Amino acid sequence: MSQAGRRIALTPGYLLHHQPWRDTGRILEVLTRDHGRLSVFARGVRGPKSKLAGVLQPFVPLLFSWTGRGEAPQLTAAELDPGEDAPNAPLPPSCILSGFYLSELVMTLTVRHDPQPEIFRHYHRALLALKAGAKLERELRLFEKRLLDTLGYGIDLAGVADGEGVADSKYYHYRPSDGLHDAVADSPGRISGATLRSLAEERLEDPAELEQARLLLRVALGQCLEGRSLKTRKVARSLFQLRQSA
Repeated sequence: MSQAGRRIALTPGYLLHHQPWRDTGRILEVLTRDHGRLSVFARGVRGPKSKLAGVLQPFVPLLFSWTGRGEAPQLTAAELDPGEDAPNAPLPPSCILSGFYLSELVMTLTVRHDPQPEIFRHYHRALLALKAGAKLERELRLFEKRLLDTLGYGIDLAGVADGEGVADSKYYHYRPSDGLHDAVADSPGRISGATLRSLAEERLEDPAELEQARLLLRVALGQCLEGRSLKTRKVARSLFQLRQSA
């Protein structure tokens, strides 16, 4: 990556979202390793004659070049990232919606022009794992945990609000305002100390642990979202209801 004045050349990034702009252009929402998340205006990238139409795809590691500062930089080039660990293979069809969920989380919980190389690594790592056939639910939970930790909203998975350490054999409730509290074994929404340890160590192999971790992280993410809804969650619920009715 090189920078000269108002020009950025070949910086690693991912296309998170795009929307039409003028006749043949698009506004690209991109996550870059070195410059954070930003919107880039791209001219002439729609239509059968566009050389970049096949390059500007989600979930593919890219190298972006643009010129201009502020809220309206102009895309000057884009190409596939040939890096050795670049997961250029497509996402499995069963992971597509989950990929958009990861992208939506990044777009919703980060601010533009704030370099977050660690979030970029988490996103890259999650896509790499999914393309390699890793368990979908596990990778989603690990990404959520890592994202919360990086944003400063991570859960203290080792301690209870009263100062005691978490015990594998006990159960807990989580409150975003003040952390973990003791819970009885049959209380709704409880999470076991063993699951908390598994999440802290990023293991999460057992289905029961995965479900408890999902509910816990959903509460923690809800605090960050501050009432905002995620489109991918609505789509997932609709698809689930369709399958149930069928």
